[in-house]
Amino acid sequence: MRTRILTFAATMLLSGTWLGQIAKAQLTPGEGSQIVQLNTITTAVPFLMIAPDSRAGALGDAGVALSADGNSLHWNPAKMSFLENDFEFSLSYAPWLRALVDDMNLAYLTGVRKINKRQSWGGALRYFSLGNITFTDETGTTIRDFQPAEFSLDVGFSQAFTSKFSGGITGRFINSNLTGGTNVLGANSKPGRSVAVDVGMFYTNPYAKMGKRDGVFNWGLTVSNIGAKMGYTESAERDFLPMNLKTGLAYQTYIDDYNSLTFTMDVNKLLVPTTPIYDQESGQTIVSGYDPNVGVATAIVQSFYDAPGVVNDDGTVEAGSIFREELREYNLGGGIEYDYNSVFAFRTGFFNEHYSKGNRQFITLGAGIKYTVFTVDLSYLISTRQQNPLANTLRFTLRLQFSELAGGDEE
Repeated sequence: MRTRILTFAATMLLSGTWLGQIAKAQLTPGEGSQIVQLNTITTAVPFLMIAPDSRAGALGDAGVALSADGNSLHWNPAKMSFLENDFEFSLSYAPWLRALVDDMNLAYLTGVRKINKRQSWGGALRYFSLGNITFTDETGTTIRDFQPAEFSLDVGFSQAFTSKFSGGITGRFINSNLTGGTNVLGANSKPGRSVAVDVGMFYTNPYAKMGKRDGVFNWGLTVSNIGAKMGYTESAERDFLPMNLKTGLAYQTYIDDYNSLTFTMDVNKLLVPTTPIYDQESGQTIVSGYDPNVGVATAIVQSFYDAPGVVNDDGTVEAGSIFREELREYNLGGGIEYDYNSVFAFRTGFFNEHYSKGNRQFITLGAGIKYTVFTVDLSYLISTRQQNPLANTLRFTLRLQFSELAGGDEE
């Protein structure tokens, strides 16, 4: 039951296809006769990877290099040092997978406070409710009803080393209660708990001209969710956290005194082992790839070269298939933001994940409007493939920005 619950959670969070450890299968894409093996990478608590806020959510889930705001703690803690206001507060809410169920949702509450011109700190609470689930035994008899839920608590700090470069770190406590202690095959389950760390870097150049137009160039890099594996029973195998490498660029160009455009692009990769290809007879001997049962540090390094590729009928590995599969593990997201006088914004973007690695492909739209200290952002997801339960996903974000607080002008 534990496996089924974890698979369900991963599926509900990240894709319209089953994201459990998919048995090796053959998929024939539309172009040519190339054969691609499905090999989705899965982790515990994938809710940590959901873009919580509407601004980045409308830009193809790209936010690591956007200008700093109240949601910087999720995308890149290093950005907090360059917050324009002294304090920002943000509350986001997203009904999740409403095409399938009507009681799943994600809430994200965060705040960032400047300590002085070079230092900032922030905190965040993320809560994901999976709605109501009925547990049954092998005969279909109802055991109990339960409402699984997961949450994380974050505290982060950012330090600007120069006027253009900063670093940041976030500590995170994670709690995942998927079973409520339900007895599974004679073993008592328990909530999964772990701690993790994010480390980020951020560079900004406010004097980056494009032709005769002034502009701002940003670059960001974050390695997130570095932490101990998580388990749901005392004896079962423990699962990796969604350790992830994300880097991206953003460029804002000023059209005139009132209008500007921002272009952004993120690339991210899970730093988690890829499932190898095992011998079909024994199911134990690895034919191609590497043993995924390794420590956290080894897993991070191994994730860059452990794709198994395609194994031919004679047991040999198809030339070039390992490198191709490694490239497929990189996801792309990006978008364009139009801003009028920091009062109104319109956004659009895209996100692409290879079909053999989860097949999340969608277009995003969004808008934001600011009135005094309040900013309201909305985003909407349009799937580019049929029968995707992520389609028509809405996100809502309320941001509050305050300046001239005590300590805001201190060194």
